Amino acid sequence: MKAHDGMYIDGAWRPAAGRDTIAVVNPADEQVIAEVPAGGAEDVDAAVRAARAALPAWAATAPAERAARIAALRDVLVARKDEIAGTVTAELGAPLPFSQAVHAGVPILVAGSYAGLAASYSFEEKVGNSTVYAEPVGVVGAITPWNYPLHQIVAKVAPALAAGCTIVLKPAEDTPLTAQLFAEAVHEAGVPAGVFNLVTGLGPVAGQALAEHEGVDLVSFTGSTAVGRRIGAAAGAAVKRVALELGGKSANVILPSADLARAVAVGVANVMGNSGQTCSAWTRMLVHTSQYDEAVALAAEAAAKYGDRIGPLVNAKQHARVRGYIEKGVAEGARLVAGGPEAPREQGYFVSPTVFADVTPEMTVAQEEIFGPVLSLIRYEDEDDALRIANGTVYGLAGAVWAGDEAEAVAFARRMDTGQVDINGGRFNPLAPFGGYKQSGVGRELGSHGLAEYLQTKSLQF
Repeated sequence: MKAHDGMYIDGAWRPAAGRDTIAVVNPADEQVIAEVPAGGAEDVDAAVRAARAALPAWAATAPAERAARIAALRDVLVARKDEIAGTVTAELGAPLPFSQAVHAGVPILVAGSYAGLAASYSFEEKVGNSTVYAEPVGVVGAITPWNYPLHQIVAKVAPALAAGCTIVLKPAEDTPLTAQLFAEAVHEAGVPAGVFNLVTGLGPVAGQALAEHEGVDLVSFTGSTAVGRRIGAAAGAAVKRVALELGGKSANVILPSADLARAVAVGVANVMGNSGQTCSAWTRMLVHTSQYDEAVALAAEAAAKYGDRIGPLVNAKQHARVRGYIEKGVAEGARLVAGGPEAPREQGYFVSPTVFADVTPEMTVAQEEIFGPVLSLIRYEDEDDALRIANGTVYGLAGAVWAGDEAEAVAFARRMDTGQVDINGGRFNPLAPFGGYKQSGVGRELGSHGLAEYLQTKSLQF
């Protein structure tokens, strides 16, 4: 797609208030592919004012009509799925088949799920002598990351639209073209002017202005825990609603009764997908000491097959960060069995699929979110030891448990301090809530739980 040189505000593309721009770089070859405006507080203010003006009419729109607009948006995304995939590949670096299946395919599923929920959700209920209404929270400031650029947008915008909210989106500066394409889709779907608005810009400038704007009723942010803390603090000071989907360091627990070969293969695939740039990736593989050596050999073999099948990291900063973590793992005594810090190519922000063995739970690579294709194998002695290790980080976003008996896996998963657990390779469900315990966030996305984040309740007594 051709980049826009303005902001999408109040149903039209308009020039940015300033002249600063952001260069969009293809991480596979480090070439600049486009420039977009670097908006500031003035642009954010114009977008919030447009959203505020559009709120009364959109909030009063019948749920069935809101559902129809979301369904129309879904249909546009379907029609433009190849363009979406190509755009994500160009600015994020994901291999095209992965962009087609995941980066384009998953948001279509999510948008469709909210078209259905908007039509079927009960926005009114009787409780004794009272009537309780679920009403839109108001203007939403949505700040999204680069790792799943369209999915994260749809996961915020679709439920906000279903709830009757209006939105201002500030996408990640690394992937603004996907956000501009989404704005085109919103326009094509016939969403009324001002209901959705887009401001491209830098996080510390446009993102901060949006989070702190007095006209924003709820800030929905996905990104690092460090930035989430600052946004949460600012929202708390203004007594403003906040939804935070933050970092993760998820455990993949393989119990002795599991199919070890399958559990390891799926676990490695989970970490290598999207070049490891997934907050819910199972980056810690916990294996019983009796099976540990076999698991290490299987993981090393599986990782080696991904050498030419994963894309680059998103930018030079992330590239340096991940390589630094690998070097730290070696320095702290972990044993490299696949990959390493050396760049596999002369051009592009590529990192080799990396597997560490002999990782202990307190090592940096076992505690901090790396956000790259790096897997740590940790041995455990018994289930209590495995549970202690699995729960032994500040995060609690996702995880996995494998066992020969499903009930055995479920019993272990119920003891994990995490928001979502896959049982024996469970499939993605767009209706299931996603979000974390502890420092992995506040609130939930997807399904009816995600819709509820954008609603507030009013009760009338009779």
